[in-house]
Amino acid sequence: MATRLEGAPQTAPAEHTELQDLARQHLWMHFTRMGSYTDHEIPILVKGDGCYVWDEHGNRYLDGLSALFCVNAGHGRTELGDAAAEQTRDLAFYTNWTFAHPRAIELAAKVAELAPGDLNRVFFTSGGSEAVESALKLSRQYHKLRGEAGRYKVIARKTAYHGTTLGCLMATGITGIRSPYEPLPAGGCHVTNTNRYRAPEGQDPLWPAEEIEQRIEFEGPETVSAVILEPVQNSGGCFTPPDGYFQRVREICDKYGVVMISDEVICSWGRLGYWFGAQRYDFVPDLITTAKGITSAYSPMGAVIASDKIAEPFMDDTKMFTHGITFGGHPVAAAVALKNIEIFENEDLNGRVRQYEPDFKAMLDRLADLPIVGDVRGAGYFWALELVKDKETKQSFSHEEAEELLRGYLSGELYKRGLICRADDRGDPVIQLAPPLIAGPEQFDEIEAVLGPVLSEAWDRIDHK
Repeated sequence: MATRLEGAPQTAPAEHTELQDLARQHLWMHFTRMGSYTDHEIPILVKGDGCYVWDEHGNRYLDGLSALFCVNAGHGRTELGDAAAEQTRDLAFYTNWTFAHPRAIELAAKVAELAPGDLNRVFFTSGGSEAVESALKLSRQYHKLRGEAGRYKVIARKTAYHGTTLGCLMATGITGIRSPYEPLPAGGCHVTNTNRYRAPEGQDPLWPAEEIEQRIEFEGPETVSAVILEPVQNSGGCFTPPDGYFQRVREICDKYGVVMISDEVICSWGRLGYWFGAQRYDFVPDLITTAKGITSAYSPMGAVIASDKIAEPFMDDTKMFTHGITFGGHPVAAAVALKNIEIFENEDLNGRVRQYEPDFKAMLDRLADLPIVGDVRGAGYFWALELVKDKETKQSFSHEEAEELLRGYLSGELYKRGLICRADDRGDPVIQLAPPLIAGPEQFDEIEAVLGPVLSEAWDRIDHK
């Protein structure tokens, strides 16, 4: 299904305050239908504290999405700002091109300590798309250095989102995000995802892994560079893997000499209750891409974490990874990331997610009793409710019905009642929830108190004929 991108939470008629007018005239918002704001206010957020944010009118909202799956330690952590200020006094910036500085070195060592297996080498970027782009380039050059220059294809999953650069779009499996920029770089191949709710009846749970092997053989193993997978797939609504899925993919990648990339831009830094999603599902990839929660979004940062095997050819004599990003490993961002990890350790945020995950799921399971909720799926603090027109048949909504349901009603109504979450249809219509990792039963009760009535009212608005 082609995606219909974000609209405005239509909560109030347009006002002509200075900020509103300046925003309409000059600010180009991301993945946003700018025309939605012609007659409605732009939601302008001015303050954050803990699990909550406030708009310019003083209205409070529960941030049920951690901004965009990234404010993992919560809003208002002044100690992260203090770490940035302290680093600025010592060294505000120097690049990692040829040079190193203490914070990047310390952070690389800490990330390597926390990462699974032999993933010991860290290449920093400014964010998630850059991390994925870097991993795809690294995989191709790795094969070239080993005498296999024909390996350029990447296998990803349908409906998966892997970033916005042209290289990332090659892997991204969402038609509506890809089509405006076609033709894309050659090499993108897509296979079945792990949406078990929509899987054909009787299908082997490990079929999506076996299809990866079939696709490698179809393309020709000598042409395949990498397989890229999220531990829990975001787009489509938090698809979790069946038992043994990643172990089978690891076997397949080893059999054919293909680089296995775990895209953890969302799934790392506690989102699934572990430092990395690979640890939750007990597999060791060749590369991990990460971003977002590494600094709890207090400073832009991403990284590729490489195994010793992948790094080895680049460490010989005059060889190098011919790629770089000016702000990768930025000393201020690195200082913030180190302090963020310290907060995680001191407050055991990973353990907190594991402790309260059953409570979060229990709340969502209660919502599953509503006739509009077809499926509840996810892990840690990363969950989705799939919305259906007919629960018995799993009938979804038409394009027009989904448009009216998600953007005509749900997005605005949830926001109006004080809950920020994601109503999306990059796949079938879903509500996604990913609160800060400091959230607990009190916040889960608030989510239920808003979602329950709004979803019930949404059901009443549907034409059930």
